[in-house]
Amino acid sequence: MKINFKKTYKFAIKSALYISLFGTGFVLMLMSLFYKGQLKHQVAFGIIFIISIYIFAFLVLQYRVERFIYRRVKKIYDEVSLLESTTLINQPITTDMETLSREVKKFATDKKLEIEMLEIREQYRREFLGNVSHELKTPLFTVQGYVSTLLDGAMDDKNIRKKYLKRAEKGVERLIYIVEDLDMITKLESGDLDLNFTDFNIVELIQNVFDLLEMKADKKKIKLAFESKNVQSVIVRGDQDRIQQVLENLIVNSIKYGKDGGLTEVGVVNLTKKKVLIRISDNGEGVEKQNIPRLFERFYRVDKSGTRSEGGSGLGLAIVKHIIEAHKEKVYVESEFGIGSEFSFTLEKANKTIKAEVK
Repeated sequence: MKINFKKTYKFAIKSALYISLFGTGFVLMLMSLFYKGQLKHQVAFGIIFIISIYIFAFLVLQYRVERFIYRRVKKIYDEVSLLESTTLINQPITTDMETLSREVKKFATDKKLEIEMLEIREQYRREFLGNVSHELKTPLFTVQGYVSTLLDGAMDDKNIRKKYLKRAEKGVERLIYIVEDLDMITKLESGDLDLNFTDFNIVELIQNVFDLLEMKADKKKIKLAFESKNVQSVIVRGDQDRIQQVLENLIVNSIKYGKDGGLTEVGVVNLTKKKVLIRISDNGEGVEKQNIPRLFERFYRVDKSGTRSEGGSGLGLAIVKHIIEAHKEKVYVESEFGIGSEFSFTLEKANKTIKAEVK
């Protein structure tokens, strides 16, 4: 790629001036010693001499600098420009040493940050592949085990055959669940998943999710409730099905990691005239501080033992984050280990509010 080479004459101009002043002064001093009383001629000679020596010195210095310094500087730029990502390619080249040092330092800093980012991504990639492998391996081995047992002769027993086929079916359902969640995240990240924006009542939607998850909560005797008994409904704008999925994922998590006999509360707060904040809080296990920044990563485990006491694809919070960001909104988390967690997200309000009764 051709680079525009921008010359600078500052070095040659200053150097030629210093040489001219010194040379002219030295010559005039000699003339005053040997040719006294001819001041008029000395002044004329000095003017002609300083102009001549200045032009000569400038041309020689500029040529020498271009020949031995500028060309080497250009060679450095040419070598650097082999890296397509550098910003130096699209800028005019300067031979000013201060500017060159500043640009090379900036280039080195950018490259260092780029390398650090690549290392972080590589670490994330390794962890992600390991987690995907773990998540898929468990149901695959389960299905394989039951099918192999049946093929080895257990299918002749009608009761065992039915029981093992049902267990294998559960393993297949878990695989489908994981693959569907991964497919959804991929579509959300690439922008291929279209959102159907409508106006809907967020309080009614939360109540519907409570009804859907009531039996699951009852197993652990966890109460699902609104923060306020006299909550006023708010009409929001968004994809109702996707927001329901967000609420289900967050409330299911609060049930999974909640304490037996605990409480999960959902609050709807008027944040501004145009925004509403929905928060889901519980008094469950909580999350240690160092794990909070990574909660929304795919398959990230707070429990490093690799065991799961509860089901799920491990993609719930990642899906929550992507759906909310697809709405151009924000999701937040606050947690204290042993005390509980609070997840919240914002939504855009519609233009009307209504009263609603909460069960």
